[in-house]
Amino acid sequence: MSDLPRGATVRRDAGLYGYERALRRVGIEPVAGVDEAGRGACAGPLVAGACILPAGKAGIVPGLADSKLLTEKARERAYVQILRRATAWSVVVVESDECDRLGMHVANVEALRRAVALLDVRPAYVLTDGFPVDGFDVPGLAMWKGDRVAACISAASVLAKVTRDRIMCDLDRDWPAYDFKTHKGYITDEHAALLTEHGPSPVHRMRFVNVRRAAGLEPPLPVQNGHDHDQEETP
Repeated sequence: MSDLPRGATVRRDAGLYGYERALRRVGIEPVAGVDEAGRGACAGPLVAGACILPAGKAGIVPGLADSKLLTEKARERAYVQILRRATAWSVVVVESDECDRLGMHVANVEALRRAVALLDVRPAYVLTDGFPVDGFDVPGLAMWKGDRVAACISAASVLAKVTRDRIMCDLDRDWPAYDFKTHKGYITDEHAALLTEHGPSPVHRMRFVNVRRAAGLEPPLPVQNGHDHDQEETP
């Protein structure tokens, strides 16, 4: 999962849709992109999205880019356009307790596999962001910063990010003491302070060292420069 098929070349200036066009030129379609949101958060679910965009103008999503580079409003607009235009799309939610049970890497790979498997249209090729994923039963390509260079991965990242942000806003209503609506479960200064003050909620991931420390299951770390934000996952 490291090379494009023979004959499928992509020019450096091909733009966000260049990889899908290159694959179509050699007869490989449909092409799915898959990505996740929330892997680095210490609270809330992991969410994976998968998307197949149609060829031509119908598959051009206005304002599409890596979800992390878009404002909240821009992501919401892109999300609506993706749902209107996509040939097929899916979203998978892996709850925090399953992330703890599986470990984040296994949970991430499993979520990406599930998202592709749930597509209504079987892809002929899958583009993934960052690292290769086995188990799709079709060939694919792992792309460095794929959510910035391949439209179908960008679309999948928007689907995952918008879905997860909405879930975190819902969880904020259930657990208002943690302000999930603002930081979305990532370990910001505010989240760290609230986690220390209140201890973990049922939707925090207990495999993360900072969460275990707030629960009294790990010894505190010496404070350096006023910060103690270790959030490494325990084995």
